[in-house]
Amino acid sequence: MTTYAVGDLQGCLEPLKCLLDRVDFSPSRDCLWLAGDLVNRGPQSLEALRFARDLGTSGVTVLGNHDLHLLAVAHNIERLKKNDTLQPILDAPDRADLIDWLRQQKLVHHDADRETTMVHAGIPPQWSLNKALRRAAEVEEVLRDDARLLPFLDGMYGNQPAKWNKELRGIPRLRLITNYFTRMRFCKADGTLDLEAKEGLDSAPAGFAPWFSHANRKMRGCRILFGHWAALEGRCDEPNVFALDTGCVWGNSMTLMNLDNDELHHCDCEPQP
Repeated sequence: MTTYAVGDLQGCLEPLKCLLDRVDFSPSRDCLWLAGDLVNRGPQSLEALRFARDLGTSGVTVLGNHDLHLLAVAHNIERLKKNDTLQPILDAPDRADLIDWLRQQKLVHHDADRETTMVHAGIPPQWSLNKALRRAAEVEEVLRDDARLLPFLDGMYGNQPAKWNKELRGIPRLRLITNYFTRMRFCKADGTLDLEAKEGLDSAPAGFAPWFSHANRKMRGCRILFGHWAALEGRCDEPNVFALDTGCVWGNSMTLMNLDNDELHHCDCEPQP
């Protein structure tokens, strides 16, 4: 058995299939971790979502911001945006099953045997692994609760509050947790977020730095896999932190990582309109 991890699919399924064929992946034998943003922008959002669901126990998925956006659109909380490629999912005969499956997925996955954690965007510097898992569980519980889902999705969008405070309650608390795990790139050492800067390392606002670079980060030394930040092009100099989103949907490449030996496999991608 071999376990692999892949960065953001964003509706680009063919490059993933190419990579899985290259390593002779078999769901009856192997496992695939997906770092979120399964859907949107690429041409096969429906097929990518079905593929992830159909992996069953051979797959592990964490939610990304585009996946949460799909949930909001599917529940009539948010409208489709100009470049969204989510309509085929909304029109699919198995739409309800796909949306329900997505609601059951995690924000943070931790494998104790491998001492490895996967998250879509990152883990703020002020949180230990245990705190991150507890905070993620708060949002995961709401996503699975029919009575609480719609109020959460309705209040999910926004950049405030920008700094964690344990006294936060309700939607602001859940929004900030969600932003940490699915949208974060730059922050201060105390976890204050800047969600406007979205380019590479050189675009850090004054006083901010990549979430993984803070010297006193509580999870420093822990093995973390993340996606989301395509502008890094897979370059992350922090030991034991692996950037897996290499911008396939933007015409760069898709990256598959063998978690047993850290070997990386790449497949070139075609840019999407």
